[in-house]
Amino acid sequence: MSKTLMAAAPDTATDFLPLEGTDYVEFYVGNAKQAAHFYKTAFGFQSLAYSGPETGVKDRVSYVIRQNKLTFVLTTPLRSGNPMADHIYKHGDGVKVLALRVQDATNAWEETTKRGGKSYMEPTRLKDDHGEVVLSGIHTYGETIHLFVERKNYTGAFMPGYKEWKTVYNPTDTGLQYVDHCVGNVGWGQMNKWVSFYEEVLGFRNILSFDDNDISTEYSALMSKVMSNGNGFVKFPINEPAEGRKKSQVEEYLDFYDGEGCQHVALATNNIVETVTTLRDRGVEFLTIPTSYYDELLDRVGHIDEDLQPLKELGILVDRDDEGYLLQIFTRPVEDRPTLFFEIIQRKGAKSFGKGNFKALFEAIEREQELRGNL
Repeated sequence: MSKTLMAAAPDTATDFLPLEGTDYVEFYVGNAKQAAHFYKTAFGFQSLAYSGPETGVKDRVSYVIRQNKLTFVLTTPLRSGNPMADHIYKHGDGVKVLALRVQDATNAWEETTKRGGKSYMEPTRLKDDHGEVVLSGIHTYGETIHLFVERKNYTGAFMPGYKEWKTVYNPTDTGLQYVDHCVGNVGWGQMNKWVSFYEEVLGFRNILSFDDNDISTEYSALMSKVMSNGNGFVKFPINEPAEGRKKSQVEEYLDFYDGEGCQHVALATNNIVETVTTLRDRGVEFLTIPTSYYDELLDRVGHIDEDLQPLKELGILVDRDDEGYLLQIFTRPVEDRPTLFFEIIQRKGAKSFGKGNFKALFEAIEREQELRGNL
């Protein structure tokens, strides 16, 4: 049986790793200049900062783009034969860094490493005319990194080592607001290891659990546990494949990503119909849902504020929990490899993750897998 664990939030006075939210998500990509143009054009991000040879950085270029409280960093190595180039060769374009905002990056590093976290970066102070940023970091699943970012004493565009990046072309945003959650895919039998890691090293707690009875179709299954920090600002669901008749989406990801990694980033919006309409019009492709899903939707979730027809036309899913309801939709993979994708989510009180939509969603993913010959 699946279970829901909604433990009381710990006293923030005893939270040894108080997090203020996601500072940024960094992607290692094959061509950062073109990736920046894609995310600006299709998703509505705008130019923020740049780092590269012109700023004294010789081995890479990074373009920083922002939309409301949502910041992406797109980084490309300038030569082969280094960890960045090796990462892209092995995994394709994907998430490297999930950066977390903190008040004290030195303390965050000390607290997590003494609890068993493997250090990625000791506390490092970066300074320029706009002040200083302190960075530190630890390893997590696969080659993914958590950086702790302390920027309370910095007033520049992004951080030292970057210059403001101004462009004539800055398309209007699409209403995306902030990172709601980031989902990691881990290998067979690795779920409990990483649940324990987030509990013991970062002080997270398991707030929701789904087993293969919850997340399964005729062909495939997976298990998922949602990890949340004390104040709920940062949530990391972790997926593990489960036995099924055919290959699950997590298995396909692990196969094509060549290891564990971040499967998708969920982006929050305050008006999902407007956001998804704009994204679709700009070329973002979404998973398609059979129209029969909507025949009994209102019987299942009750009253919602939105008209049903636009949701049906766009393929937006709806689910309800004890706190309210949510609306969500998933893009098709944004890379040639069937790995990274995005979720667009609007919460109308709901704290959950769309359990009632799992079957429809996973069947949609399986249709895509079958077209690729990977089911």
